[in-house]
Amino acid sequence: MKFARSMFVRVSIIPLVLAAGPVASSATQVEVLGTIPAVASQPVQAAIALPSPPVATIARDQLIAEAADLNAGHYVWHPELAPSGAVEIVVSLPQQRAYIYRANTLIGITTVSTGRAGHRTPTGRFPIMEKHRTHFSSIYDGAPMPFMQRLTNGGIALHAGEIPNYPASHGCVRLPYAMAQNLFGVTQVRTVVHIVNAAPTALNALQLARGERMPASPMEEPVRGTR
Repeated sequence: MKFARSMFVRVSIIPLVLAAGPVASSATQVEVLGTIPAVASQPVQAAIALPSPPVATIARDQLIAEAADLNAGHYVWHPELAPSGAVEIVVSLPQQRAYIYRANTLIGITTVSTGRAGHRTPTGRFPIMEKHRTHFSSIYDGAPMPFMQRLTNGGIALHAGEIPNYPASHGCVRLPYAMAQNLFGVTQVRTVVHIVNAAPTALNALQLARGERMPASPMEEPVRGTR
């Protein structure tokens, strides 16, 4: 084959040359490929492509990072991470935090204020019983309870209120005003609120609240060959 033949011919035979095995000489390689200079053969190592974390994982980790140092009365809210699905809420009494999940995806973390001494907030699993945007306490002198979501017949509820950096309510779970409004908009009657006397992480709060088995970390695996 002569070098003067058309580019179409030269390009079309490249697969045939490659399939035939190693090229006989560098001169032939130059003649066939036209633009590749003759070089000494060197072993080529393929680059190792490390898998990228899923986009959902990156977004979740960013939310957790934003919430790492929340001041009292502050929250992080990213409902776009799970636009639809069932909502579940986990309230941690020791942390004075609540974790909000939709479709098993973390979408928010907020500071809360729970029951002070003598007015302990009960722990357990509480489906929301009723909701009222505007509500006034029938127990505590008509105290306002905006965006009230009742959890018990005894008056325990989620609602907007003052959030100091410690338990201060009469047993209810107070939320920052804007967060109470956000939460009111994504819950419904029978949405489950878990109140736990534990300090979970944002990654395992929902599993812990449900009583599900947590995946063992390497340090928790049994050491084989010893007694």
